[in-house]
Amino acid sequence: MEAIKFTEGKLILLDQTKLPIDVSFVECNDFMCVAQAIKEMKVRGAPAIGVAAAYGLVLAAYEYKNLPQKEFLTKIREAATVLKETRPTAVNLFWALNRMLKVLEKEDILVKDIIEKLEIEAQKIHEEDLAMNKKIGELGQELIPHDAGILTHCNAGALATAGFGTALGVIRAAYQQGKVKMVYVDETRPLLQGARLTAYELLADGIPVTLISDNMAAYLMQQGKINCVIVGADRIAANGDTANKIGTYGVAVLAHYHNIPFYVAAPTSTLDLSLKTGKEIPIEERNPLEVKKIGDVWIAPKEVNVYNPAFDVTPHQLISAIITDQGIIKPDYSINLKRMVSNEL
Repeated sequence: MEAIKFTEGKLILLDQTKLPIDVSFVECNDFMCVAQAIKEMKVRGAPAIGVAAAYGLVLAAYEYKNLPQKEFLTKIREAATVLKETRPTAVNLFWALNRMLKVLEKEDILVKDIIEKLEIEAQKIHEEDLAMNKKIGELGQELIPHDAGILTHCNAGALATAGFGTALGVIRAAYQQGKVKMVYVDETRPLLQGARLTAYELLADGIPVTLISDNMAAYLMQQGKINCVIVGADRIAANGDTANKIGTYGVAVLAHYHNIPFYVAAPTSTLDLSLKTGKEIPIEERNPLEVKKIGDVWIAPKEVNVYNPAFDVTPHQLISAIITDQGIIKPDYSINLKRMVSNEL
């Protein structure tokens, strides 16, 4: 399932706001189109946002290629700022753009060479994310018991990444090993990424899937149907506190109460060791209409007040392990995440 494709100087994005009813694509010829697609969640998921933004900077370079070098560099940095301002929580966005901007640090390099290097770097980010996802799946499936009932929240699959997925990457790898009995998918209000996207992906792969509403998770755990929970992440602080789609924290509390392992699957690009705890993670608040409406249909009084944070933070104490492309990290996260980054594990 390919949600992001860069070809012939254009970025083609699968419009995830229309799935699963309509499979259509957004064709971006300039960086503002990419910025709008990220903001409107036509492309979403922390790794996918980073990849799209990297290509967005390439499109900006194409757009400004005829400017004098000094002005060209200024415009590229301005475009990076616009892309960074689209969504505040997913750190992959900033990681990818900062990596792209390092290309500009070499002095006396011709504009045409900068453009070539930017495109090469964006392609590397894309390819590396796919490789990291596959490694996460390979490592993470070892944690999955045979005949497993797995609960996942939101969408951390091929649609949210360069391909294969983080949480769904683990599930896909475990399914290939014959370990998966059933995957239970929370619908994930208010934008229903679980219902619209995760269920769509798993069905396409022939993986056994059952959709549940968000308020059913506790009951399934009580019934013994869930053996483990696997979710993705948008940002992981130095102590292991993890920001993910709103509702994740509640699932983690339920899993803790029922003594069910709760796993976070994420590439190393999702780590933000500059933040000591999850309290420092910026949480995006989105349009109230996302809660008041489903599509074009009103489901709440038009005048009612709405609080609509897009993410919550799961404390590290509730996380059994963090599955990365560099290894499976267990507590003490403050120590072991730093060791992993330092290649000491």
